[in-house]
Amino acid sequence: MKHLLIFILMAILLLCREVNAQTGVTKPQTTEKRPNIVIILGDDMGYSDMGMFGSEIKTPNLDNLARAGTRFTKFYTCASCSPTRSVLLSGVDTHINGLGNMDEWTAPNQEGVDGYEGNLNDRVVAFPQLLKDAGYHTYMVGKWHMGKTPDKIPAARGFERDFSLLDGAGSYWDMTNFTALTPKSLFTEDGRYLTKLPKNYYATETYTDKLIGFIDDNHADGKPFFAYVSYQAPHDPYHLPRKWRDRHVGQYDIGWDMVRNQRLKRQVELGIMPDSTTLAERMWFVPDYSLLAPATRALIGRKMELYAGMMENMDFHIGRLIEHLKEIGEYDNTVFIVFGDNGAEGNDLGAMIAGTPGTRDYLFWAMKWSQTDPNSWGDPGSYVGYGPGWAQVSMTPFSQYKGWLGEGGIRNALIVSGPVVKRQKGSINNGLMFVADIMPTLLEIAGTTYPKTFKGKELPPLIGKSWMKVLAGEAESPRTQKDYLAWELFGNRVILQGDWKLRWEYKSFGKSDWELFNLALDPAERKDVASQNPDKVKELLILWDDYVKSNNVIIPNRSPFEGISDQLPQRFPVETGYPPLLNKRQFIPPKEMMADPKK
Repeated sequence: MKHLLIFILMAILLLCREVNAQTGVTKPQTTEKRPNIVIILGDDMGYSDMGMFGSEIKTPNLDNLARAGTRFTKFYTCASCSPTRSVLLSGVDTHINGLGNMDEWTAPNQEGVDGYEGNLNDRVVAFPQLLKDAGYHTYMVGKWHMGKTPDKIPAARGFERDFSLLDGAGSYWDMTNFTALTPKSLFTEDGRYLTKLPKNYYATETYTDKLIGFIDDNHADGKPFFAYVSYQAPHDPYHLPRKWRDRHVGQYDIGWDMVRNQRLKRQVELGIMPDSTTLAERMWFVPDYSLLAPATRALIGRKMELYAGMMENMDFHIGRLIEHLKEIGEYDNTVFIVFGDNGAEGNDLGAMIAGTPGTRDYLFWAMKWSQTDPNSWGDPGSYVGYGPGWAQVSMTPFSQYKGWLGEGGIRNALIVSGPVVKRQKGSINNGLMFVADIMPTLLEIAGTTYPKTFKGKELPPLIGKSWMKVLAGEAESPRTQKDYLAWELFGNRVILQGDWKLRWEYKSFGKSDWELFNLALDPAERKDVASQNPDKVKELLILWDDYVKSNNVIIPNRSPFEGISDQLPQRFPVETGYPPLLNKRQFIPPKEMMADPKK
């Protein structure tokens, strides 16, 4: 009997090893309860839009997470949504994982090339697949934007439960999409495509409701969970319930320059930015707010009021999730990671999509997005985005915004809190962090590892570095001064090493040539120092060539930004008060020298 028992145990052990060999996943060996993990992703949320990063917008729940954990000031994502999400879930560069370009903008010379499929390809493994195999429940709610076919949806990439918008954006109230050929947004729930949305659907609220339900359905089994909370907010269109629209009436009539100055002042007071920080130059095509007519200021200010309402509504529903985790006893054992997916949106997506009068999509837009009266802004059928002036406010103190590779396009606010954070509560860290780091960090938290193969396929190596030593207070950065990060999107490109940033961007945002910035001295990227540092430029170009070869980077032969310099006014430096002609007031002579004309 004893020998039979030993034989059975050995057979079970061999079977377990065989299962692990097939999946490539190492099962955790600990019996200690592992922490839950919640990623909260704000879509187009700006660097300074949370209170604890300098905003006047009221985000008490996000601020409390910051006070309970650590804020990171030098965290980088990609310059647009689907590339960031692909790196987040795969830990692999965009040009390998399938999002070398956004599906919506794939260039002719990238069509059919591995790494440019426009979706998260099958040559990488998504970390929910690994967490699920490691014993975690895996849930997703919100925006997906990485594929729509059955083999590309969340359920196929490791999510046990999901309620997901597969498109990149859309109405918050219904299934209305943006073009005549894709008139309806696609949603999935638990791997099935939805024919309609739930009753009383509102995106941010419904996503939160669904996630709370997923957690409750499995809570009794005691397994830890991973939740990817991919909110659509605060991406345009700015749709929100009426009670959330009027919380900032008139507050933004002072204009973008004044609000940027106020936010920078708070950032310095909070310790987010050093005392020496100056604001990036206002975009040259954005007007001086004081020169606008009062009615125009009020109308433009209203757009920012709605954006602030979107942020506060999202924070409210995040608070509902947090309170529920407290009620069921899971909050203290939950790691929260909060950030935005790219810079704030300064482009006019509505105009880009609708096109010109007389076209098919312009007609569709006129039919489906016709609520243009400001009193209807926020309702179904309305489309409001706040434009480049307010986007620069959201990205205070940085230059540029979403789609571009200035700091305003790729640097994001990051909050991490929970049991793995051993640093002082409310502390600030200035280490160089990257979105690709999240996968190795979460695998370490879950007690599992990244496999060499998955389901018989060899996997590309991870490019990120675990944050565990940083979170434990044993290191200030996961990187050395010799490590580098690199990006390419839409033909714009960057290499970043230490304090040095080498950047190539289309005119007139850039020079259509390489520019060099010292971010320690000039985080606003005001001064190109390439001509003073030719050797540094050469060093960084060697790294750029290494990045291109290692990741199959194909510079696109078409770009959404081609010809943009012809569409914008000529670029001149923006200086407050120049030209003085525009700000000179009527001269009023001394009263004693006034006289009527002589007869």
